[in-house]
Amino acid sequence: MTTTIRDMLFATWSLINGFTADQRSRAMFAFDDPRRLDWDFIPKPDRTGIPLFELDRHQKVLAHTLLKSGLSMRGYSQALAVMATENILREREAVGRGFGAYAGDFRDPENYLFSWFGRPAFEDTWGWRVIGHHLGLNYTIVGQEHLSVTPFAIGAMPIPAGVLNPLGEPQAMAFDLFGRLTDDQRKAAHIHSVAPADWTTRQVPRVGEIELPDHVDLGIETYRITDEDRQALRFERRSPSGINGSLLGADELALARELLLHFVDAGPDELAGQYRSAVFSEPASELTFAWAGGTTPDTAHYFRVSTRHLLVESDNAVAAGQHAHAVWRDLDNDLGHDLLIEHHARADHHRGPAHFHRRLTSGA
Repeated sequence: MTTTIRDMLFATWSLINGFTADQRSRAMFAFDDPRRLDWDFIPKPDRTGIPLFELDRHQKVLAHTLLKSGLSMRGYSQALAVMATENILREREAVGRGFGAYAGDFRDPENYLFSWFGRPAFEDTWGWRVIGHHLGLNYTIVGQEHLSVTPFAIGAMPIPAGVLNPLGEPQAMAFDLFGRLTDDQRKAAHIHSVAPADWTTRQVPRVGEIELPDHVDLGIETYRITDEDRQALRFERRSPSGINGSLLGADELALARELLLHFVDAGPDELAGQYRSAVFSEPASELTFAWAGGTTPDTAHYFRVSTRHLLVESDNAVAAGQHAHAVWRDLDNDLGHDLLIEHHARADHHRGPAHFHRRLTSGA
């Protein structure tokens, strides 16, 4: 059991042990509940879990302890900034969207829901998440031995929101990288003149061999793309479009890797270090950088960085540089996919529910 998994388990126990029966019923689900796969971070009326605003003071402290266990200190501060930005959106939208008195219910910095899937315990496979507007953090613990922290989704609006700017640094890094490219390199990286309405991989539980963006961003019909746009923006795992890392200079390649790892480094330090080592040990040809849409911050734009195993997408299209959605995905282990398959296929697999059943079943 890794240090991170241990911290997650103990923080979970501390929190849920103080839940009422009603709180447990609304926060805890079977591991195979299909809602575990619905990690979309847009506001939804049927979202599962128990929100921060329903917890008492002590429970909120424990909830934040759990949240921090799944993040680096920078990642934790980014998550807090996303939550706090809801206050600014509320003030902007009360008039701008005509929400009036209802804005306080729609934009709430404590409307972030905690859920658990499976049995949080030694030797078990389970998961937990925190989800709400512009924040979707998904953790899967396999056999109390292996950890997946993706999909890892974060958004920002407005940009900046006063001193709050949770996606400002990677946005600046991406423009810096794109601006450093030569004309020929920029032509190779710039895959399309139109940015997608949202992520090319959308919110699928597992990225397929070829994924196309949707025509619109859910709930925002004002920004639409065509079928031709969708084809030009598609993501192909085995041959992603954009400029290959082998065609970048040493400085640009290092910056592209750091842009990818900026998102990875928001996760728990223990796991981020493993990903960092893997990314820098891979040949340059494993990395691809792609750009779409406008080339200035006040235009609709999009970028992605991918390797054989990792993908980062950042889309800032629907409000011309004022509404960003970013996601980091492990192409093999989103929601624990390959880890779960390998765990259950192990010939020496003696742990989990069958193990507990054997302990309670007599041979007589």
